[in-house]
Amino acid sequence: MQAKHVVGVIGGAVAGSEAAAAAADRGALVVVFEQNDRPYGKIEDGLPRWHGPLRLKEFARIDANLSHPNILFVPRTRVGEEVCWESLSSQLSLSAIVLANGAWRDRPIGLPGLERFEGAGFYYQNRFVHWFNHLGEPGHDDGEVVLDDGAIVIGGGLASVDVVKIINLELYARAARARGVELDVHAMERRGIPKTLAEHGLDAAGLGVRGATLYYRRRAEDMALASMADPTPEQLAKLQRTRLKILDKVRREFLVGFEGQVVARQALVSNGGLAGVVFQRVRAQGRTLVPVEGAELIAHSRLVVSAIGSLPEPLEGVPMDGDLYAYKDWATGELDAEAGVWGLGNALTGRGNIRESRRNARAVMRHLREAHLAGDIAGGDASTRAHAALRADAERLFSEALSGPAVGAEHVARVRAWVAARWRKIGYPGDYAAWIAAHPPRDRVEAAEAAEATALPRRGRGGTIVPRRS
Repeated sequence: MQAKHVVGVIGGAVAGSEAAAAAADRGALVVVFEQNDRPYGKIEDGLPRWHGPLRLKEFARIDANLSHPNILFVPRTRVGEEVCWESLSSQLSLSAIVLANGAWRDRPIGLPGLERFEGAGFYYQNRFVHWFNHLGEPGHDDGEVVLDDGAIVIGGGLASVDVVKIINLELYARAARARGVELDVHAMERRGIPKTLAEHGLDAAGLGVRGATLYYRRRAEDMALASMADPTPEQLAKLQRTRLKILDKVRREFLVGFEGQVVARQALVSNGGLAGVVFQRVRAQGRTLVPVEGAELIAHSRLVVSAIGSLPEPLEGVPMDGDLYAYKDWATGELDAEAGVWGLGNALTGRGNIRESRRNARAVMRHLREAHLAGDIAGGDASTRAHAALRADAERLFSEALSGPAVGAEHVARVRAWVAARWRKIGYPGDYAAWIAAHPPRDRVEAAEAAEATALPRRGRGGTIVPRRS
């Protein structure tokens, strides 16, 4: 069937794949521009790898969406670098462009004395979690991150909880290894550090690990560990109790320290290297934080990680409003309806009630993290709800974006020819399933290896094969 419209989707992960599938179901030819080999985005690089079953489910959802015959997947293609924004509208004359490229730019911490050590003791959350997720993986070089004991993590949301867990799980695993005991980090995350250590005849105090401490600018009950749009006073009180319970669980099971109502003021430097952070104690006056005169907290560590939020990356040709894309309508995701440009998912992020409610309803990563902290390892219901909300958003978006006249066969052929030329340049075979099979994510490789090991016959004494029980 002849395509009626030609749509470009920037980013192939959760939001991008839902948008692509929604447009393809409407009869559009969809070109998905993905900067990486694989389209999995923050599910692969931002969600810690101990979420194995959950990550595999999300990969499968994305694969199913992008396997639609009307979708042309174009990996290794970063808009603004390998392909310029202008060519999307002028050369390809796309009927609509959907920004689904997520939020990969870390919110700057704003302390020059600290930021000058970036990559040498100071890290932002996105790079740090990417390092952990690909640790020991061939072909990935994120540089060496030295996990210094007593690490300082600045944040207050779910991503900062991931960071402190990563640090402590690795620190305790390494301390146990030094005593001849190998601990599986994934198993330790499921069972908690104290219980895992006890099962191996170890205790936390005996290992001498101080662990990471999370520093937050407001009170513990204000942390963004559980959320709700426009809660009533009663709902807010319940929400605050839930946040305290979550933080208490994290502290008990992962031996994490916590300091509330502190703001990073300056970096500590020793012998030319990062040595810690000086924090200013603060108190709240309404929504304003007021310094407590003469009250400071000095934290010593050679490792500082900032996890204070992520922002969309600027794209040449896309107007910005400060740190955010300049959307004309935050409720619909319209950036420029006349030019056919819209946003979806984490690329559509901001402040305010409308934006907050959209983000809470559609943020797959938030739903998955909250479900995991609540004990739902698979996160199935949370994932299904978030995907359904994104698909509904995409359907509404395309009901307007694709309401114009259909494009001609010549136009479709020109876009297909452009894509084919790009495929040849990057070595993509034009077959999504074959490409993913040749470039599998780590989780699938490990799952396949585990399945193969399980399927191997056991051998008894003298090499006799012992049948496995079914």
